[in-house]
Parts: sequence; C-alpha cells; structure tokens
Amino acid sequence: MKIAIVGAGIAGLSAAYDLAQRGHRVRVVEADAVAGGLAAGFRDPRWDWPLERFYHHIFQTDTAIIKLTEEIGFSRQLFFRSAVTAQWWQDRPYALDGVVPVLRFPGIPFPDRVRFGAAIAYLKYVTNNWQSLERTTAAKWTQRWMGNPAYTTLIRPLLEGKFAAHADEVNMAWLWSRFKARSFKLGYYEGGFQGFVDALQRSVEARGVQVDLKTPASAVRQREDGQWELITPGKPAEVYDRLLVTGSPQLLSQLAPQLPSSYLGQLKQLRSMGAVVLTLALHKKLLDKVYWLMPPKSDFPFLALVEHTNFIDARHYGGDHLVYCGDYLDPDHEFFRLSEDELLQRFLPYLKRINPAFEPSWVRAHWLHREAYAQPIVPINQSRNIPPFATPLNGLYWASMSQVYPWDRGTNFAVDLGRRVAAEMG
Repeated sequence: MKIAIVGAGIAGLSAAYDLAQRGHRVRVVEADAVAGGLAAGFRDPRWDWPLERFYHHIFQTDTAIIKLTEEIGFSRQLFFRSAVTAQWWQDRPYALDGVVPVLRFPGIPFPDRVRFGAAIAYLKYVTNNWQSLERTTAAKWTQRWMGNPAYTTLIRPLLEGKFAAHADEVNMAWLWSRFKARSFKLGYYEGGFQGFVDALQRSVEARGVQVDLKTPASAVRQREDGQWELITPGKPAEVYDRLLVTGSPQLLSQLAPQLPSSYLGQLKQLRSMGAVVLTLALHKKLLDKVYWLMPPKSDFPFLALVEHTNFIDARHYGGDHLVYCGDYLDPDHEFFRLSEDELLQRFLPYLKRINPAFEPSWVRAHWLHREAYAQPIVPINQSRNIPPFATPLNGLYWASMSQVYPWDRGTNFAVDLGRRVAAEMG
C-alpha cells in the first residue's frame, strides 16, 4: 500500500519504520525544519550537542524506545546515570530520589513518610489495576492512603504544577503510571534526543521512506474510490491508500472537518495543557548537584527548574550551564502571549531565591519554546473518552499522545504508539 503520515515526531517515524519494514511505500510530511516533534533539539554555535527544546530523558523501564534504539543500531549512544531530583521546601531543595531520602525528608512527620513510601511501593510493585484507579481522583486516593501531610506537601504541588486549575479532576491512574514507569537512573543519548531522532530518520529513509521537512499538511480529502488525497501548500495533491495523522485532536479536526460531527465532538472533549519553557545558558552553576527541582507553583512562576548540565557534562555545550524553567499551562495563559524578554524578567528574581548568589549577569543567552499541545488532561474514567486509531472514515487513522493513556506522555510511549498504529494499519 501507499501510505502517508502527517508528522515526523517520534510516533510518526516509528510508525513509518514498521510500515516500511512490511513493504509499504511510505511518505512522512513535517511542518518543522527538523524531525522529532516535542523531542526535537536546537543548537547554539558554541555547542557540540544540540539541546532539546523541552527537557527530556528516559527511564530504564522504557522498553519500547530502548528496543527501537537497538534495532536502528544506536544503542552505544544511549547511557544511563543517576541524577538528583528534589522538592523545594522551606527555601531549600530536598532530594526525594530514593527510599532513604524520602525517610529523611523533614517536611512531613516520620510515620507519614513511611506511609507515603508504602503507598508508592504498592503502586509501583504491587498493583497493575489502573482501571479501578481511574474511577477516583488522585487527590482523593492519595489523601486517603498517603495521608494529608504527604498529600499537602508532596502530591498537591505536583498536581497543581502539572494541571493548574484542573488538579482536582485528574484521575489516580495517571499518578499510578508515573510511579509505575519510573526508575532512579535516567537515560540520555550522545548528541541528545535529536541524535536519536536523526538516526531514526536515517533508518526509515534507508528503508525507502520519503521524509519531507518544512512541508505542512493543509488538508486531507477522501475520494469517491476510497483513497485519500494529501494536500500540502504549493504542490499537487498526492493520492494514498491510507493516511495517518499524528498530532493534536485540533490538528485532526482542522485537516479533516468532514469527519462525523459526533466524532469531532469527541475530539473536542480531549482537553490538554500547553508547555512553556525558557532555557538559560549561564556562566555559572545555579544548583550544586540537583538536576530536577520542583518548586511549589504557589510561590514560583514555573513548575520545574531543570539544570541539564547537572546531568549531562557542560563540556558538550561549550561550558554553558543550561537551565530550563518550564511549566504546563492552559493554552490561553498569558505566558503564551508574553515576549521572551518579559518572561525572562518574570523568572530572574526567582533564580536568585533558589541561589542567593545569582546575578542577571550570569545569563549569557536564553531561548523560549512554546507548544500548545503538550499534556493531556485525564479526568475520571478517561479510558471511555479515547477514540481508537481508526477514525470513522475508512483509511484515515489518528495517533496522538492523548491515546497513550493510562501512561503519561513521553518518548517511550510515542514509540509504542507509533508501532501499535502501524500494526493496525497493516
């Protein structure tokens, strides 16, 4: 068959890899100048490696992306190492990346630390029954089983940071998936995730896939004979037997407004948060050892402060100390409208709070990246809301991060998503 894929993110390229392996003729179109989607990188002239626009790592439990990495011959570039993740409490970071650090955390009474640890152990090692967990909210479940001190100090800031005003809607299966899938060691690629994406792109092109960058899709149309036309600006429509759209529900609705109104209504029910990330290149370290710091959103204008070069050596980036200030926000939040300099001025005072020695003169350069579709909102019984890959129009398929549920979005589940939809398409 002749198949077109809209989107050269990791899901689209993974689907293309498997479809080409089965002998199909595949074309991938991508609006951006590089492949990779949310995992794509950018590069400063001083750097040897590109850096992800939105902070990335994988876990030792991420079997789908590790397997694909092996298949494309990129395993030697993948490595795992320990990194310090911490909670900001009473004006200092506290590591929470293991049993002992949790038991030492003074933010909650010792019996509640034990209770908190026992609840996490149950979620991670005992239960796989996410279907029952999605019938209640994460707020209610954790208050009951972890206790109010752990909920207030540790879980509530996570939910509010990730989902803002939607924190009380989020079901417990989402939180289960976070604890279930994570490992204490984190993985990264030599050359960053862009290095992995480039290797995957080379691999699919070696199998005959045509990858067209800077080629946005403007519409898809089904012909009377059941085949599909893909329309891209300035080029004649091309005809395909099957067509896969990867991306947001809004993108699918825009490309194929002829979908049944009931299905389009279902797509509108799949709500999501956007991401805003300001990346700073500093002359000096901001944090001593901490890689990932989660400050409370009630006191800080961002959810996460990630010092990438406390995980990956600064020598790969010309000696720059790279810090992400990131947040998940509703797409109508003012951070999607403010200029880069305006956001920088909002954030700088809080960097001094984290490190009193910090001065604005430490900032050598900065970059702003925004994405309107970055984190699905997952209310109670979310599994009932998720459409299958096959749309009501024969031959048109859709695969997006909204469909990786109950798992949280990420590169591993993008690989799994792409390979599952490819298997269904034949």
